[in-house]
Amino acid sequence: DEEEDYMSDLFLKQDVRPGLPMVRRVKEAIQKEEKQKEANEKNRQKSIKEEEKERRDLVLKSALGNENKGFALLQKMGYKSGQALGKSGEGIVEPIPLNIKTGLSGLGHEELKKRKAEEKLENYRQKLHMKNQANEQAADQFRVRFKNRQEERKMEGDLRKSQRACQQLDMQKDIDVPKETWFWIQPEEDDKKDEEDKEDECTSSDLSVSEKLHILTAYLREEHFYCIWCGTTYEDSEDLSSNCPGDTAADHD
Repeated sequence: DEEEDYMSDLFLKQDVRPGLPMVRRVKEAIQKEEKQKEANEKNRQKSIKEEEKERRDLVLKSALGNENKGFALLQKMGYKSGQALGKSGEGIVEPIPLNIKTGLSGLGHEELKKRKAEEKLENYRQKLHMKNQANEQAADQFRVRFKNRQEERKMEGDLRKSQRACQQLDMQKDIDVPKETWFWIQPEEDDKKDEEDKEDECTSSDLSVSEKLHILTAYLREEHFYCIWCGTTYEDSEDLSSNCPGDTAADHD
């Protein structure tokens, strides 16, 4: 082969922009691959099923001719191509479609598959529904627990408020020892308590916050004519009963 003349007009007219040779080689490779695929497709021998399908489609696409005995009988009875069947033309125009079974499964297998798929979908929907119900119940339980915790914290605050008021009112009456240990707010002590104090603590711990609040509220009303909800000390029991709405927070709301 002769060496290429780099000063010739053919070489100088070539597009030498960066990247173009690579793009050109990729395009040529793709075109070569497509041509090879087309050649392989043409040379590939079709299977028996493919040949049968092609022949069947060709026959189904072609209309019936006079050589068909059934069509010839219809024409003798006055039928014309394109008309609906029946004496008054109320029948079908297009032939009943041909449903060809190509698989090896038995009759009814497709219906069974369809029914199983529907059952599977229904089971999935039920599981999803049950999961949503469980999530809703969990959310409701959380809201209830949160509300109860808020109410408990509010009662704990009311109890501390009542304990402070009880201690102040008792001391005004020169009462040095509370009627119950938990009637006053006890200061934190590092020293060990005696057995009697421990028994009192066990007894008081058996009471809930609401029970303590109810007992202490009643004591303040009976002993000091004081209502923690009103924040007022009344003159006597008659003044308390006539001017105070009640002995619970709900009565004052």
